[in-house]
Amino acid sequence: MPGSWTDSGVDLHLDLPPGRGRRVALEAALRDAIRAGVLAPGEPLPPSRALAADLGMARGTVVEAYAQLVAEGYLRSRQGVGTEVADAPGVRPRAGSERPTQRFEADFRLGRPDLNSFPRQQWQRAVIRSLQVTPHLDLGPGDPRGSRQLREVLADYLGRVRGVLAVPERIVITSGFTQGLRLVCDALVGLGATRMALEDPCLPDHRATARAAGMSIVPVPVRHDGAVPGAYADAVVLTPAHQAILGATLASRGRTEFVRIAAEGGGYILEDDYDGEFRYDGPPIGAMQGLAPEHVVYAGTASKSLAPGLRFGWLVVPAALLDPVVEAKRRADRGTDVLAQLAFADLVSTGAFDRHIRRMRLRYRRRRDLLVETLAAALPGMTPLGVAAGLHLVAELPASGGCTEADIEAAALRSSVGLVGLERFWHARPEASGVVLGYGTPAENDFAPAVARLVAMLRDLA
Repeated sequence: MPGSWTDSGVDLHLDLPPGRGRRVALEAALRDAIRAGVLAPGEPLPPSRALAADLGMARGTVVEAYAQLVAEGYLRSRQGVGTEVADAPGVRPRAGSERPTQRFEADFRLGRPDLNSFPRQQWQRAVIRSLQVTPHLDLGPGDPRGSRQLREVLADYLGRVRGVLAVPERIVITSGFTQGLRLVCDALVGLGATRMALEDPCLPDHRATARAAGMSIVPVPVRHDGAVPGAYADAVVLTPAHQAILGATLASRGRTEFVRIAAEGGGYILEDDYDGEFRYDGPPIGAMQGLAPEHVVYAGTASKSLAPGLRFGWLVVPAALLDPVVEAKRRADRGTDVLAQLAFADLVSTGAFDRHIRRMRLRYRRRRDLLVETLAAALPGMTPLGVAAGLHLVAELPASGGCTEADIEAAALRSSVGLVGLERFWHARPEASGVVLGYGTPAENDFAPAVARLVAMLRDLA
């Protein structure tokens, strides 16, 4: 339709109320759409000529309607931009468009890397190179396991860096660990499994995901040397390199025993290697998967190494689980963003990803050292748990009493400090009290002031 929204790039459905003049009806329809959130603040409107052609009215009628709504504060008109919805106080946000607005002056929430250090230029170059060389057919429906190019790159990378025994055919690209866990649960349920063992403590979302798949949950105790081996269930989820949440590394005898139990009982281990690249007191500990590739599903993501918003991860799957996992992935979403896969493959194959990891490993190590030293000097009663690794630590509260987790969480909110207590991560009765401190979020220049703000808040409580 020449001269319509089809050409202008803006499409909108409007119901003009009957019984009114054309201009008044158009004003009412636009006003109602803005109030209801159908048109969100900042959203562009069609050019007056295009809207007039599409509605079959004179252009002057549309110009007058726009001018009236600009005067009322519903619209704004800017030279070179056109007419768009104004940020009026009474305008309702579009349904589903709300975003969390809470911001912290010192943000130590769990599971967040330093997003200011995302390698934007390298990622941009990787995307451009991928667009230049990717055949058109590769942008269509493909293998639900993901891009063959990325799976080949990952097989080499995981073997070189994490000691994983992988071939491209057994790698499945996911939207992150949560989806990977759900895919494995669905595959296991389809094979008759009913129980999933999870470390205690662990992330509540992991328990919820396994339950949603129809699995009953069995807690696995965690001690200073990692999860305690046992024949708990049909499958067990472990974080052996850096236990989430307490930070222990699973001892070699524990690894061997878990693998033996799985192999003899025909069970499986899902190894969540969520931050395995980040070890600060020595070289990274290799993955468990190499001990028993037919009984360990290896899971990794780019959430901690790059950014959670990429929604990008991978599974290395034993042969017996491969077909049901791939079918579960096909049913779930038929595949993951292919351009992101190709860009990540480029980042890894050119060495840019390795350089980024080395740079961030040094940065996070300095942050952890500063946090531990400052806490020890200011609050010797709070004991850091776990090994020097990852992007978080747990500061255990003294058993003798004093302030509680609830006290700290309340004070943190008042002081604009983002953190969480340890209690929510236990399956049932907490075995220890403390606060979980993620040290990845603050920007590099803001980290020392953030630590000072955290310590000042804790000192006031003490």
